[in-house]
Amino acid sequence: MTQTIPPFSQLSFPRPDEQSLKARYDVIGSLLDAGEKREALMAFDAVRREYEAWASYVHLQFSRDTQDEAAKADRDYADRLSPLATDHEVAVKKRLLADSDRAGLETIVTPHVVRLWEADTTTFDPRITTDLEEEARLTGEYTALLAAAKIDFDGKILNLSGLVPYLQGPDRDIRHAAEKARWDFFEAHGAELDELYGKLVALRDRMAKTLGFANYIELGYRRMRRTDYGPEQVSAFREKVLAHVTPLVSSLLERRRLKMGWDRVMAWDEALIDLQGNPEPAGDHDLLVARAEHMFRELDSSGEMADFYLQMRELGYLDLKNREGKAGGGFCTSFPTIGTPYIFANFNGTHNDIGVFTHEMGHAFQNWKSRDLPWIDQLWPTMEAAEIHSMGLEFLTWPQIGDLVEDGAAERYRRMHLIDALSFFPYGVCVDHFQHEIYARPEMTAEERHETWQRLEKLYMPWRDWGNLAYPAKGGRWQAQLHIYRLPFYYIDYALAQCCALQLWLGSRLDRDGTLETYRTLCSEGGSKPFAQLVSEAGLTSPFEADVLAEVVHEAEQVLAL
Repeated sequence: MTQTIPPFSQLSFPRPDEQSLKARYDVIGSLLDAGEKREALMAFDAVRREYEAWASYVHLQFSRDTQDEAAKADRDYADRLSPLATDHEVAVKKRLLADSDRAGLETIVTPHVVRLWEADTTTFDPRITTDLEEEARLTGEYTALLAAAKIDFDGKILNLSGLVPYLQGPDRDIRHAAEKARWDFFEAHGAELDELYGKLVALRDRMAKTLGFANYIELGYRRMRRTDYGPEQVSAFREKVLAHVTPLVSSLLERRRLKMGWDRVMAWDEALIDLQGNPEPAGDHDLLVARAEHMFRELDSSGEMADFYLQMRELGYLDLKNREGKAGGGFCTSFPTIGTPYIFANFNGTHNDIGVFTHEMGHAFQNWKSRDLPWIDQLWPTMEAAEIHSMGLEFLTWPQIGDLVEDGAAERYRRMHLIDALSFFPYGVCVDHFQHEIYARPEMTAEERHETWQRLEKLYMPWRDWGNLAYPAKGGRWQAQLHIYRLPFYYIDYALAQCCALQLWLGSRLDRDGTLETYRTLCSEGGSKPFAQLVSEAGLTSPFEADVLAEVVHEAEQVLAL
């Protein structure tokens, strides 16, 4: 893509409305009527790129300041318009898929894109428009509720991101007090959070049944555009985690308990991975942002990563500072008409700043590398593949990670990161299993949902001891996981991708430059192929294969000298 990238501050996208969308789609219909399929497809791609660029910008601006009334109004407008845009889009896809010349369509847009469209056309009908609007409103309400948290701690008023340094600090009493402050906030809003989720589950179940599905599980998988695996394979993967990773993490925690002299490992102890205290970043936001250029310059001798990063930094496509009113978490978004991604995060002065930065840079680099693929459906892969790029870069930056870590702590950071990556698996599959049970039994009461989480937490994380923290102890931990509210079934993706990212890590230990080229190629493929094919062509083994998780876990054990 040769166009000049404007500074983020100068971005502006035309605001669509019902009339302008109808006019654009009428042109597409006329082209199809005239037999001009390729021209129609190009017009279809163009209108979707323009709409997505505008919608991404609107939702990003709301995330940057959830208290800004203009941003809220723009988000609400976009949420109301979204079902109409989807209706137009699905109608064109259905018409294209109904064409007898399926081979001709596949030749133009590829068989994979056609399969994606087949999934898409089953996920929408005008009859669910009102429910989609309500779903967007409720998820926005959840985001705003958490972003508005004001927690009085250590003589300061903190949001949830600002509390994180205390949750990971070396002082056990402070960690406990910080966890109590955190869960006091969730308990205070527990009834509201239960009501929000109950409404979301009910309307998602209603949408699924309106569309002809038995429950939301199948619809959820289709909304995630999963075309080459289903709940059965995911269930089998969860069993592998339970068999191979849960015992390992339990052992790691027991070793930590013995070395620290604790009588037992409490929930507020788990985040303290390094017995000397988790390594901290080399400095504040400004220092990390400055040093990252050198890290990428040293990592990638071609200069491509550093030049790309420098462009993002200089043009304002990074928003990494935590502040009041900003939505929590981190993500990478993009504007398909511009050709550059944007990274959103909340630095809080802990090692998480390094992790979220390298993670989201992996997403951004992939989107940049695949920006010239011809169709919008190819710019991003499905999410389990996308998370390979993000989690993979977390590991591939290891050789230069000393640029971002406090002096002398690079090796300690690498060890902590590996332990953290392994420890994520049980939690990740617990979140996924919880959602499967919830949507299989949407009639659950709020109390039953808490009991379900409590039971699954004990299964996958049997070491978890909440002590006197009553709210998470009764099964409230899940309410802090935004994906459960906002992005149903988007969480197993992290666990599947972590299995692949660990393979990249192992490869880089033997052939650093070759593995980086493999990664670069994988990023360039974007979403041109389904998950399994992308993994296979990168020389990786699918996480669904029988022994791969056990093998990578065993290798990690050797490195950790367990």
